[in-house]
This record gives sequence, structure tokens and C-alpha cells, in this order.
Amino acid sequence: MQVDLPEQSLRQHLRQLPSMTMGQKVSGGIKTITRDSVSAGRLLSKDLAMIQDFVKPPRLDTLLSMPPASYETQLAHSWNNSDRSLNIFVKEDDQLTFHRHPVAQSTDCIRGKVGYTQGLHVWEIYWSTRQRGTHAVIGVATKDAPLHSVGYQSLIGSTADSWGWDLGRNKLYHDINNCPGQVYPRLLNPDENFVVPDKVLVVLDMDEGTMSFIVDGQYLGVAFRGLRGKKVFPIVSAVWGHCEITMKYNGGLDPEPLPLMDVCRRVVREQLGIDRLAEIQNLELPNSLKNYLLYQQ
Repeated sequence: MQVDLPEQSLRQHLRQLPSMTMGQKVSGGIKTITRDSVSAGRLLSKDLAMIQDFVKPPRLDTLLSMPPASYETQLAHSWNNSDRSLNIFVKEDDQLTFHRHPVAQSTDCIRGKVGYTQGLHVWEIYWSTRQRGTHAVIGVATKDAPLHSVGYQSLIGSTADSWGWDLGRNKLYHDINNCPGQVYPRLLNPDENFVVPDKVLVVLDMDEGTMSFIVDGQYLGVAFRGLRGKKVFPIVSAVWGHCEITMKYNGGLDPEPLPLMDVCRRVVREQLGIDRLAEIQNLELPNSLKNYLLYQQ
């Protein structure tokens, strides 16, 4: 019997990724997560909350279907040149990108300008796989999290004031002295390695108090919980000399329920599919409604 659950869908997606981006063991060789390796019995015995962690929230679908934020909004949510390690600077000709000086035995962070306490927010991190080095971590942090340390380490998640995903180790870190790192994506076995591509979407839901990630259009599930009631900022920590990392704020949704018109628009767009949205112009609808469905008003 086939059980169509989010965990199985994620395993299938990971299996279909190109071999160079999925499955290389640290010890060498190739190991692939197969869909058949997950038995129905194992899935059905999973705690329901764990299964729910793999379900993409409908509000997130709505946000992702909306046009991206304007450049002015992206700039307002970009890196904070006044809240950084001294080994980092925001580029004058591209204020969505920062540059790290080639300082040896140093781990350096920078926070975003905006701290989030409510709402759903998504931003894109562009970080070339060739510029990550031994410790490349993305996530969120409060104002109390450190921005520099001597030596190389996964600085985000080293205290109780930050939550980070180490892209090279496939590990989640938070308050590491009291909580061991957790494998992420959570379906990876300890001897498997998922090479995270250049672009990652960070999903912060301050109403639910969660942070999750999207890679290549695939929702990887909830990474962290317990963020509700805090004020957290986007943050990265880097060790690679001359690395450049770009953050683009995609947009956000307020905590209020979506208006019925917005819900109807999402349903219509979902039924058409992303490849057929241009056909909205052919529907027998008033132009004002067509424009609404296309986010043109």
C-alpha cells in the first residue's frame, strides 16, 4: 500500500535531485535516499506533529505566489552595515550584498536591518557553494547574539540567542552547549550529505514561532520552533575570505486572516498552475478581476 504523506514526497524529491547535489557521503561514494526505503508502517507510526512539520502552510503558498517585494522594500530589509563584525562590510554598489575580508582564524556575522516579532516573512539567501568554506551558517538571531569569534566555528546557534542551519554539515544549531545539533533536512541519515545549492529561501513564521527552509522549490519542513514572543533578525556567519552573500526580502504577510478575495485568488491560481497563469487573460471575466488574479492592481 502506498502512503502519500509529506515525508515520502520529500524523500522522492531528494532522490530526484542531480547526483552532484545529493547523496555524497563524507567518507566517499554515493548513497541515495530512495522512496522505497520508507515503509508504510514507519510512516504511520510517526508522531502527527512530526508529519505536520513537512506540510507547507497554505499562507506560505499564498505569499510565494505574490510578486516579489520592490527593490526599496528589499533595501529596507537588507544587511545592516551598523550591526556586523568589523571583518564584514556592505557593498556600496550593491547594498543587498556584503563582503567578508580575508581574515584568518575568525568567524564573522552580520544581522539584517529589521527584527521580526509577528507575521510570515520570506527572504532569499544567495551564497555560492564555492565561497562557503568549513563553517557556513544561515538563520536568525536576537540582538544579544555575538557577531564575531576567534577561530572557525558555527557561530549562529552557539548560544541561546540564535538559531542556525550549517549548510556544510546539514545540522541545525541552537544553544549548542545544552542542545546537540540536529540533522536537517530531517530525513537524512547520519552518513548522508545534502549539498545545499546557491539559493535558499528562509521562511520565518513569527505567529507560529517557526523557521523553515525551501531549496529548489521544495519545502524542507520546520527546522526550529519556539521563536514566538521574540524579536529576531536575519543573520549569517561566514569564514571564507572574500565571500559575498546576498539577501533579498521576498515579502511578508500580517498575522490577520487572509481576506476572502485573496483566498479565492490563490485557489484560482493553484487550479491553473504556474505554467498556465497567462491564460487568465483568456477567461471570460471583467478586466478588473483578471488584473486582480495577476496581481496587477
